[in-house]
Amino acid sequence: MRSRSDDPKPYYEAHVFCCVNERPPGHKRGCCKERGAEPLRNYMKARAKELGLAGIRINQSGCLDRCELGPVMVVYPEGVWYSPKSNADVDEILETHLRRGERVTRLMLKPEDGPAKAG
Repeated sequence: MRSRSDDPKPYYEAHVFCCVNERPPGHKRGCCKERGAEPLRNYMKARAKELGLAGIRINQSGCLDRCELGPVMVVYPEGVWYSPKSNADVDEILETHLRRGERVTRLMLKPEDGPAKAG
């Protein structure tokens, strides 16, 4: 779906959805929460505020269906997916993507990177 000229201006300049979904222990796909997603989301939210990144909203989400690659997050309006593993990765996403408008290619997920195929 593409934006149209008569669409209202977005409420946020960027919106980050961080999966913090929790599956039962031992689930074959795992989950972002067991891979440390919640502390990373909390850090990202606090750090964005410290950096004064206005117009940026950091939210938790339920399952984004890329469980095996977690923790995962997606940045809109671009629709760029990342898999950060540390606070340093989050700092790099905040500075590079959300402040400068560039991409952190080493952390980006491509469409072919998941989810696991049935069968």
